[in-house]
Amino acid sequence: MVIIASQRGGAARLAAHLLNDRDNDHVELYEVNGFMSETLDGALQEARAQAMGTRCNQYLFSVSLNPPETEKVGTDVFEQAISRIEERMHLQDQPRVVVFHEKEGRRHAHCVWSRIDTQEMKAVNLPFYKSKLMEISKEICLEQGWKLPAGLIEREQKNSLNFTRAQWEQAKRLNDDPRLVKAVLKECWAVSDSRQAFQSALEQHGYTLAKGDRRGFVAVDWRGEVFSLSKWLDIKTKVLKERLGEPEQLPGIEATKANIDKQLIERMQKFTADIQQNNCTRMQPLLEQKTRMKTRHRTERQNLETTQKQRWQQESEDRQARLNKGIRGLWDRLTGQRSQVTDQNEREAWQALVRDRQQRDNLIQRQLEERNALQRDIRNIQQARNTEIEHLKRMMFSALSPEMQIRLQVQFEQRQSRQNTQSPDRNNDYDLSM
Repeated sequence: MVIIASQRGGAARLAAHLLNDRDNDHVELYEVNGFMSETLDGALQEARAQAMGTRCNQYLFSVSLNPPETEKVGTDVFEQAISRIEERMHLQDQPRVVVFHEKEGRRHAHCVWSRIDTQEMKAVNLPFYKSKLMEISKEICLEQGWKLPAGLIEREQKNSLNFTRAQWEQAKRLNDDPRLVKAVLKECWAVSDSRQAFQSALEQHGYTLAKGDRRGFVAVDWRGEVFSLSKWLDIKTKVLKERLGEPEQLPGIEATKANIDKQLIERMQKFTADIQQNNCTRMQPLLEQKTRMKTRHRTERQNLETTQKQRWQQESEDRQARLNKGIRGLWDRLTGQRSQVTDQNEREAWQALVRDRQQRDNLIQRQLEERNALQRDIRNIQQARNTEIEHLKRMMFSALSPEMQIRLQVQFEQRQSRQNTQSPDRNNDYDLSM
């Protein structure tokens, strides 16, 4: 289980993120504990109000718990993980909220604690919380028999394709996969041993090496987007200079953009739009299926919740009917019979709670498996789109001469003609960022 945490403020923004049902298939407010408010936004605003009596700006401790994609994880496993985090972080007496998210056939949890100790009016200190959470993550994986992520076996083996939120937003804005962008840039760096070799490798993937306005070296892609090499390659500027020389020897960003053939760029943008539109047509039935599945799953959960509430009410009445009243009730108290009945009622009530939760977990797991199967089809189309665009970008930079541009145009028109024959309906556009 991958556990990601941060100390933060911004109660309103966090509440909006946790309740976002636009980007998530299902959002469940599972628990609000220790707050006067019963709503998520009210609880986090309550924590913010308490923090105003202190100097603490990061008054919330937000944790996300992400189990392996291939594992079936019950609610009890999330609860155990949250309790363990609470104990290690000394947050046992702090108010908290728990929210479950489901997206793309996966289920994960968010837990947010208030750091403000209202008795002493100061924030609970959380030293070395990242190391502690890593240990908890490792313990849970070993206990559940899950495969340990490489980063937990050895910290140096962390995924080299990790990227920051800013990098994600930059690539997402261009409708590119940030993992693909970073992998391409790292591959170009790995196969080159000089500036000329690096420039050649970049050009094969649609990037041009240039001097940045504020940073030493940047890569400019075929759309004019600028990528800081020190950030995307996770390499210091000093190391870049050792292989690439001084950045002053390279053209600036504006000069680089001006040197890109405008006609080729416009044609490439048109080609890309055609690919996107063609993939949207293929994606349309899957998106419609996703919408129907989402509605059906919510209805199933609502029906189960209604059935369980009705059953709980009836069982509670049946248990209450076992307790005699009046003279017989007094006699039961004197003989100890009432105590036995009470113990039996408590056992049955607990068993009913466990049964209801297991039924809900079983329903959720079944729905997750169904949703995950659909998500595999969606990913296949997205990967096909990324592969085709990447192939087209390679073709663009190999067609710098007029003769090659003509050949590229003919090849693409032939492909486009075949696509139009196979997919005549190309009028609907859908967002592919799932």
